[in-house]
Amino acid sequence: MRIIAGDYKGRRLYSPQDNRIRPTTDKVKEALFSILTNHIYDANVLDLFSGTGGLGLEALSRGARHCWFCDNSRDSIKLLRENIQYCQADRNATVLSGDFRKILQNMNASVDLILLDPPYGKNLLPECLELIGKYGCLAEGGLIAAEHRKEEILPPELAGFEKIKERKYGTVVLSIYG
Repeated sequence: MRIIAGDYKGRRLYSPQDNRIRPTTDKVKEALFSILTNHIYDANVLDLFSGTGGLGLEALSRGARHCWFCDNSRDSIKLLRENIQYCQADRNATVLSGDFRKILQNMNASVDLILLDPPYGKNLLPECLELIGKYGCLAEGGLIAAEHRKEEILPPELAGFEKIKERKYGTVVLSIYG
């Protein structure tokens, strides 16, 4: 796991010792940020289910203004804080620990980009998009990028958001909503 481009390019992030945390592969991350290229610079980003922080740190590395990193796993939060410190991204990062439902409910800001990479097999994406819409977490013109297994098929419209793009990479799918 490494930062692919930008200010932190080439830095290898601290990774989990086991498979309880599933970081996004470099191939999928590179594809995602290729899709999002024009939506990163100066953006406020929410990295929900952030795990080790690879997606949010990639966004900061590429010029995002601020990133809120959210997870409810102690192991993830520990690795996340180490990776933020390693990249010297403290001034542009906020770490929120807890259940995604509470975090979305208590977000005091609308963000330009929401990165969703929930645990596979729990069907959390529809609920995430519902809550994002309900609590107004996405700014006007913002995007939601969701990573999921190909078996989890997301509809063209979900919770008032329209699927703009979908790309498949082996067993992983990236669905972009706006």
